[in-house]
Amino acid sequence: MGMEKGKADPATFSIAEAGFGDRTDIDDDGRERRTGTLVTASAHIITAVIGSGVLSLAWAIAQLGWVIGPAVLVAFSVITWFCSSLLADCYRSPDPVHGKRNYTYGQAVRANLGVSKYRLCSLAQYVNLVGVTIGYTITTAISMGAIGRSNCFHRNGHNAACEASNTTNMIIFAAIQILLSQLPNFHKIWWLSIVAAVMSLAYSSIGLGLSIAKIAGGVHAKTALTGVTVGVDVSASEKIWRTFQSLGDIAFAYSYSNVLIEIQDTLRSSPAENKVMKKASLIGVSTTTTFYMLCGVLGYAAFGSSAPGNFLTGFGFYEPFWLVDIGNVCIIVHLVGAYQVFCQPIYQFVEGWARSRWPDSAFLHAERVLRLPAVLGGGEFPVSPLRLVWRTAYVVLTAVVAMLFPFFNDFLGLIGAVSFWPLTVYFPVEMYMAQAKVRRFSPTWTWMNVLSVACLVVSVLAAAGSVQGLIKDVAGYKPFKVS
Repeated sequence: MGMEKGKADPATFSIAEAGFGDRTDIDDDGRERRTGTLVTASAHIITAVIGSGVLSLAWAIAQLGWVIGPAVLVAFSVITWFCSSLLADCYRSPDPVHGKRNYTYGQAVRANLGVSKYRLCSLAQYVNLVGVTIGYTITTAISMGAIGRSNCFHRNGHNAACEASNTTNMIIFAAIQILLSQLPNFHKIWWLSIVAAVMSLAYSSIGLGLSIAKIAGGVHAKTALTGVTVGVDVSASEKIWRTFQSLGDIAFAYSYSNVLIEIQDTLRSSPAENKVMKKASLIGVSTTTTFYMLCGVLGYAAFGSSAPGNFLTGFGFYEPFWLVDIGNVCIIVHLVGAYQVFCQPIYQFVEGWARSRWPDSAFLHAERVLRLPAVLGGGEFPVSPLRLVWRTAYVVLTAVVAMLFPFFNDFLGLIGAVSFWPLTVYFPVEMYMAQAKVRRFSPTWTWMNVLSVACLVVSVLAAAGSVQGLIKDVAGYKPFKVS
């Protein structure tokens, strides 16, 4: 590492100093040797980016139109890729190739910007994570209800009053998550993540295929260069608010900064992690942008100005009903696993803080191992009173909030707006300038800050549009039952 003995940080000493000798299964920080490659990192990024946000892109393009819609998608992809490249250089600090490893986004911020910025970053991260878990509860319940509605429409005709209440579905989803939340950590849910990744590609492909089939069927939907038409489809004020909200939806679809450092921490150290991660970000973002462009543009071409907020649950498609059902089942399975991916960091943070704050508490530190019967696969399952009480309370709380705000598009837009600027733009830009020692008011400093401020303005406008949409939806919300 190029550091003198006696001066090395305890967390960054070399293998030789740690007493590992020439062991090949240990990395330079004493941890198990990392084996990740460009292929695995690219796959992780694609898996992290492609999610439920893709289902709202046809609606977002419908608000923006043929010109601005694709342009905004491309702009967000370029900004995301550029800022991800800056963030990749912050995995090690102060030197991006030989510096100390930062295992999480928060650690990278603390190493480069100090404790105060670290606290702000942690607040933004955990607000985003909580928001995503609430959003996933909403989305899963809507997909569960859509299956019942799909079969109702198939039996009774497309004009039947087939509406559904999401409350029962949210309770079922919460019950499943309470059980899964008792799994101690990420290492115990790897299989769930793999299944979730396959499901995300499956339902996105189904939506894309149905859009192509609808276009090929000769149905010509009403589209326009500027999107929904003022005075015909919407009022002037509604057009503005929807435009702002669509920006938030697109921002949500590109959000993966939360996990970038964690993905980079899986890479082997040769070639340098930052170089591999930059290539992986380019591959991942360009792949997802192509997929998003197809889903958004073809979805708009298929449905025009009436594109639903979620084209698998908003019933832009009625037939084949069984394929729509399969798509919604894939969404449900994906989000059951994705919820755990996003809530596990919250669980670990709260439990780690509580145990360090009260080291002598028997309740916080107690753990029992249950032997599972053969019918459940056998093996041992650790049970903790803290996990049982705290994690159950968290799942119940997110479910209650989701019941109060059961609105897919507005919630996605709000999450995307709130998290995009700080996590995708601001902290990567600030860390890069601190690490590279960029002089104030130099050309690089100036245009970096222009980029940051411009993205802040976009985030504020998107948040305003989503809040307005939530207020409107709350005012007009009425629960329904399946006919």
